[in-house]
Amino acid sequence: MRLLTPVLIALGLAFSAPVIAQGTPAAATATATNATVAATPTVAAPAELKPVADIGQPIAKGYALQPQVTKNGQFAMWMHDWLLMPIITAISVFVLGLLFWVAFRYRKAANPVPSTTSHNTVIEVIWTLVPVLILVGISIPSIGLLAAQYKPVGANAVTIKATGNQWFWSYTYPDHGDFEIVSNMLTDEQAKAKGEPRLLGVDNRIVVPVGVPVRVLTTSNDVIHAFAVPALWTKMDAVPGRLNETSFTVEKAGVYYGQCSELCGARHGFMPIAVEAVPPAQFAQWIASKGGKMPGNKPAATEPVGSATPQAPAPAPLTPAPVTPAPVAATKG
Repeated sequence: MRLLTPVLIALGLAFSAPVIAQGTPAAATATATNATVAATPTVAAPAELKPVADIGQPIAKGYALQPQVTKNGQFAMWMHDWLLMPIITAISVFVLGLLFWVAFRYRKAANPVPSTTSHNTVIEVIWTLVPVLILVGISIPSIGLLAAQYKPVGANAVTIKATGNQWFWSYTYPDHGDFEIVSNMLTDEQAKAKGEPRLLGVDNRIVVPVGVPVRVLTTSNDVIHAFAVPALWTKMDAVPGRLNETSFTVEKAGVYYGQCSELCGARHGFMPIAVEAVPPAQFAQWIASKGGKMPGNKPAATEPVGSATPQAPAPAPLTPAPVTPAPVAATKG
């Protein structure tokens, strides 16, 4: 009897184990399947825009600024081309001319006796006053541009949190479901196959709407990085433990590339930035494809696989009214 009892227990466990093992994974698989389907968005992502040569990326043999697609960038480009460059050119030519004139006019052969003039009030006033006026003329539009770059955006702005990592970028959309995308550089083969510029193409782009202000909050998980996109006239350091803010409004649909602009380690030159600007309707479609939602809208509900269609509740059973017996007439006996 002592030997029979353990044998019976062992046989019982042996036959019952397969049943338990078959039931547990089925329930776990169903739960996992339901969770996966519920988290999977039902909206397809819009087709990615193709980059255009010489737009939003370095120009072969180029020496000027990239074409700008924001108002601040266009104003800065105007300042560079029509204010700073003419002033710098005029000053350089003027000083070079003075050097040649002095070297020729006051050479030893023409002036065997050196001049003893030590002061000239008119010249001293001119060379003090003219540079001051030039600097004041440059400072007025410069201060305006600086203020415009840090002007607070409105409540309708799209907020993106850009986090620098060694050595890639991650982006969060806190106002659109708080989802995150991770952006890594494409290899040379992948970039060539997709028609992306070398060392600038990424697997996941930032997508922003055209004509809508975009607020970028920059930070870092390790060392100091810098979020910079030249065509958007945007550059902001990403500092660990701190949030910095910059903003821009893209006026033209397209793909615009940038890079980390702060020396951050061995692969500093291999963490590019790609911004894709699309119409607002396409932006909303992209947000939905990532499982996010537009502000003020609820995310679309997805029905898990295998869930039964809810039925209308059955009506409550009717309770019959109590029957009052009729009074019985008394009989005389």
